[in-house]
Amino acid sequence: MRPARLLLTLGLSLILAGCHDPSPTTPEHSPSEALAAEYLAAWMEQDSLMGTYYSIEGSRHDRLPDNSLAGLTAWQQHEDAWLARFETIEKPAEVGSRDWVTYGLLKDELEASRALRVCRNELWQASTTTSWHTWVPFVFDLQPVETPELRAQALTRLAAVPAYIDNEIANLREGLTLGYSAPRVTVEAVPRQVRSLIARDSIFLGPGQRTDDAAFKASVEAIYTEDIVPALNRYADFIENDYLAQARAALAVSDNPNGEACYPALIQSFVTKAVPADEIHAVGLEQVAKIREEIQVTMDEHFGGGDVSEFLRRVNEDPAFTFESEDAVLKYSTDALDAAKAAMPRAFGTLPKADVLVKPYPEFAASGSGEYHSSSEDGTRPGIFYIAVTDPAGRSKSNQLATLHHETYPGHHLQGAIALELGDTQHTLARYLWNSGYGEGWALYSERLADELGLYPTPLDRIGLYSDQIARASRLVMDSGLHTMGWTRQQAVDYMMDNSGWAAVDIQNEIDRYISWPGQATSYMLGMIELRRLRTLAESRLGEGFDLRGFHDRVVSMGSITLPMLEESVTDWITEEQGAEQ
Repeated sequence: MRPARLLLTLGLSLILAGCHDPSPTTPEHSPSEALAAEYLAAWMEQDSLMGTYYSIEGSRHDRLPDNSLAGLTAWQQHEDAWLARFETIEKPAEVGSRDWVTYGLLKDELEASRALRVCRNELWQASTTTSWHTWVPFVFDLQPVETPELRAQALTRLAAVPAYIDNEIANLREGLTLGYSAPRVTVEAVPRQVRSLIARDSIFLGPGQRTDDAAFKASVEAIYTEDIVPALNRYADFIENDYLAQARAALAVSDNPNGEACYPALIQSFVTKAVPADEIHAVGLEQVAKIREEIQVTMDEHFGGGDVSEFLRRVNEDPAFTFESEDAVLKYSTDALDAAKAAMPRAFGTLPKADVLVKPYPEFAASGSGEYHSSSEDGTRPGIFYIAVTDPAGRSKSNQLATLHHETYPGHHLQGAIALELGDTQHTLARYLWNSGYGEGWALYSERLADELGLYPTPLDRIGLYSDQIARASRLVMDSGLHTMGWTRQQAVDYMMDNSGWAAVDIQNEIDRYISWPGQATSYMLGMIELRRLRTLAESRLGEGFDLRGFHDRVVSMGSITLPMLEESVTDWITEEQGAEQ
C-alpha cells in the first residue's frame, strides 16, 4: 500500500529514510535523538526504497517494503514499544534546537501512525491515486546499476516485485472479507493503468537499459518477462474479475468499518492539528467566496467582466487560452522555471544546491495532475516536476505557472531540497519526514509568494493563480462534503467546475483522488492559512524591522515540521528579532 504520509512529491505524506549514521556530530545523544536513530534504522531495515529515492550514502538497493499483513503487524508492535519509551522523554526547552525538532517530529509521527490504524488503509488501497502501482515502479527509474554489486542488488529487488504484488492482492482479499474496500469509481481504471506497465519501454526494464552489461540486461529481461509480467496480469485480472464487483458504491470513507473515526484521524495526520469537519467545510466556503472576488476584479479590469464560473470554463475551452501541442505545454513550464530561479534570491537567503527539471508524465501515471519527485541528498541529482501534457487543446495556459511555482520554486523543490541538504544541523528525521500541513501549506503559500515576486507576467497567469487557490479552497468543501456530508461524485465535479479553471479531465482525476485519499486535500489550504497568519503576525510585531528573507529562512530551516511546531518556531524568531532591535 501507499503509506498515508508518503513523500514522493510528492505531494504525495510519510517517507522516512535513515542513513548510515543519523546523528554523527551530536556530542551526546539525547533520549529523543537516540530513539529517533533506532526508529530510523529499523525503518531502513524494513524499507530500503528511500535510500534509492534520495541517493543516501551507504543505502541498500535490493529490497522492497514488507507489505504483508504479518510484516505490517510486526512494525506496529515496534511502534507501540517506541511510543511507550517516547512518553517518558521530557520535551527539550530550546525552541528550534536540533533536539527540539527531533522530539517534535518523532512525537507527531508515532502518535499519528497509531491513530491511523483505525482506518486499516492496507486493506483497501486500490485506486488510480493510492495503489502500489502509482509509486513503487518509480524506484526502478532511479535504481543504481554502476557497479557489479549494484546490478546484483537491482536483480534482487526486481525479483521481489511479484511477491510484493501478490501481497497486495492478499491484503485486498482480506479487506473484502472484513468489509473494507475502495470506492468502485476510483478502481475502474486500475487494470488499464497496471497493464500499461507491460510494454517494451516498461519502467521495470529501465535498470537494464542504463548499462552495457549484456548478461545483466538479459537477466533483467528474464525477470520482467517470466515473473513481473505474470504478476502484473494477476493483479489486473484480480481487480477486474474479483474486486470491482465487491468494491463499495459509497464514496465516503465512513462506509468502511470504523470509518467515522477514520476521517478525524486522517485530518490530524495530514494537517498535523485537529480540525473538525464542519469547520473545514465552513473555512472552505469562506475562502472560495474571497477568491471569487479576486477573480472578478481581474476579469473586470482585463477581460471585460462577466460571470466568474463561465469565464473559468471558457479559459479551458477557448483556443486562445489553450495549447497547440504537447511540446508547447512543456516549453511554457520550462521558460517559467528559468524566470523563477532568477527571482529566488530576492526572497531567500538560503537556496538549495540541487537543480529541478520539468518532464512529462510516463504513460503508467498519465492521469496525474502534476507532482514533484525529490532531488538527492547531496544535490547532484535534480528534482523532477512531472506534468501532464496529453490533450493540449484541453489544457489552459492559465494554471500552468501556479502549478509550476507550487511544485518547484518557491514551492516543493526549494523547501524539500533545502531540507535534504540540512546535513548534520538537523537529525535525519527532519530531513526526510514529510508533514502535509506544512509541506503542502508551504507550496500553496509559494504560489502567492511568486505573485509578490512578479512571476505571473500576464492577467491570464494571475487568473490561473486564483484558479489554483480557489481549487484548493474548494477541496476543503468537497473533501469534507464527500466524506462526512453525503456528497456525490457529480456534486463534487460540478462544484469544482464552477470554482476552478482546471481542465475537465484534471477535475475528474482530482475528484477521484479526494475520494480515494481522504483528508490529504485539506492540508493545502489549511496549511497556507496558518503560514499567512504567522507571517502577518511577524509583520505586525516587527513593523519596518520585518525581514522577509529572514522569515522564510526560519520557516524552511527545520525540515517539514508540524504546524504547532511552526507556530512555536516563528513566535520564537519574532522574539529574537525584537531583541536584536533593542
